[in-house]
Amino acid sequence: MNGIIEFIKTLGPARIAAMGAVAAILVGVFAFIILRVTAPQMTTLYNELTLEDSAAIVSQLESQGVQFQLTRQGATILVAKDQVARLRMQLAAEGLPTGGSIGYEIFDRSDTLGATSFVQNINHLRAMEGELSRTIGSLDRIKAARVHLVIPERQLFQRDRRPPSASIVLNVRGALGPGEIRAVQHLVATAVDGLDPDRVSIVDESGRLLASGAGASDEDMVSTSLQERTVAIEGRLRNQVEEILNSIVGPGRARVRVNAQVDFNRLTETTETFDPEGQVVRSTQTKEEATSSVGRNGQVTAGNQLPNAQVPQDDDGRDTASLTEEVVNYEISRSTRTEVVEAGQVRRLSVAVLVDGTYEPDGNGNSVYTPRPQETLDRIAVLVRSAVGFDENRGDLVEVVNLQFALPPQDDLLAEGDGLFEFTRDDIIRFAELGVLFLITILLLLFVVRPLLRRIVTPEEKQPQELMIGPDGTLVVETDVPQDEDMEDEFVIEWLEQAKQEGAMQASSIAKVGDMIKDHPTEAVTIVRGWLDEQAA
Repeated sequence: MNGIIEFIKTLGPARIAAMGAVAAILVGVFAFIILRVTAPQMTTLYNELTLEDSAAIVSQLESQGVQFQLTRQGATILVAKDQVARLRMQLAAEGLPTGGSIGYEIFDRSDTLGATSFVQNINHLRAMEGELSRTIGSLDRIKAARVHLVIPERQLFQRDRRPPSASIVLNVRGALGPGEIRAVQHLVATAVDGLDPDRVSIVDESGRLLASGAGASDEDMVSTSLQERTVAIEGRLRNQVEEILNSIVGPGRARVRVNAQVDFNRLTETTETFDPEGQVVRSTQTKEEATSSVGRNGQVTAGNQLPNAQVPQDDDGRDTASLTEEVVNYEISRSTRTEVVEAGQVRRLSVAVLVDGTYEPDGNGNSVYTPRPQETLDRIAVLVRSAVGFDENRGDLVEVVNLQFALPPQDDLLAEGDGLFEFTRDDIIRFAELGVLFLITILLLLFVVRPLLRRIVTPEEKQPQELMIGPDGTLVVETDVPQDEDMEDEFVIEWLEQAKQEGAMQASSIAKVGDMIKDHPTEAVTIVRGWLDEQAA
């Protein structure tokens, strides 16, 4: 302890204060680094929250003592990465987040005992609107939705009933296609009793009308269906061709476009055919007649009244006649054929295929482009024709062209790693943060801590000493040399002061040796003789 106390005394108050400052800085820096490194990695719990949902979730997290952060003015909540799944399940059990709307949990309240039927109907309508808003908002390309339902109440003794209607406001990512818009309409229509899909109006966040809700005619429905059929045909053929080409030229090294001309006309044709060879007797009718007459003199008959008629001389003339008539009815075989050709038949196909060449490394490691041979292009064209159902009589056209792409293929550097070095964006940010902290620590140790420690450990330089002649004629070292108060000492050369100090120390040593020789001459002579004997040996 005495040694420690003496060491502290030799340091002086300035050095002790410097050591305390260095220790405090080191403790603060390393505490910050340790806390930063060991701090949990924060990730998104929920995003795009309303203020109501954010307040409810924050209240739940505070009650559970969970550390969290709020960003984007409360729209995003960050929590520790290892607690995300557990917190989401717990909040889901509490019905959070609600998406800014109230669903069927409105009936879980205990204060509805004395509610009137009017209030119950309003709550039921609000619950339906909230549930539909949540369902629509869960779709991939829809960020948020707000639904308004109009369900007229049917009065007693009312024969005609007004149909219900709905209006929806969507906050979408990008643009919705016709099929997606109709999907939303049918989703709402099937959830509300008596609601027709044509009476659902949809508007996006920019005020653009996506569906009028005024009802669509049959012609519009047929036109929309045919357009979707055309797009579906083109997409199916394009996917088939690209799947084949990706196996030949590689993924992303071919571009395919298909143009299908679809017949939108609907044709109905009725044909009636008669077969004369297939006749069958249906009915037969036979009629036979026989007549006879006897002539008399003086009688007027049809024969003797004719001009230039010969009057028979024989008074006893007799006429006899017979008639046979037969009617046969035949049934001829007949066939009637009615053919309805629906709209949507493909009239013509045009397929354009763009294929990239091959890339081979040269001696310097650079990729060199090489066009594909014509034989390969011809084989690709044959495969494309077979894939799309090429019909020359229909006028189909298939073109395969080889051109160099603007961007060469990128080598997959991680292909051989089997996912060992595949890092996510969060991992890369974490590594960068640790690297910056490590660099700051190194710089702090080199340029701050090291100079301070060196200054503390280095002994203080002694003040220059002067030699003076004492009263007995010996040299005396005077330690307390009065210093000039002028600023001249600041300009004294350092090496000159050091030389003076060394000279004074040597003179002092010599004086002490001389005094010892005077006091002990015999021992001095013995020591000198010993030195001489050692040198002689």
